[in-house]
Amino acid sequence: MTEEEIFNKIADMIADRFEFDRDKITMDLNFQNDLDADSIDFVEFVMDLEDTFGAEIPDEEAEKLQTVGEAVAYIKAHQG
Repeated sequence: MTEEEIFNKIADMIADRFEFDRDKITMDLNFQNDLDADSIDFVEFVMDLEDTFGAEIPDEEAEKLQTVGEAVAYIKAHQG
């Protein structure tokens, strides 16, 4: 899966889960600052990422994912 395909899937997931305007989602979007995601929202989102991409994301790695770009890069590097 290409970086662009991963980004598009993640952006769709963010738009659905956080009711965020799909057109405003960029690689720089910050989960906490821009989406106002609390820890429970983020944990559920990470679980969605794991299900969607077949990649296991350990908690200590998930905590490092702060932007969409970081999530895309992680998924790209750990595709199942």
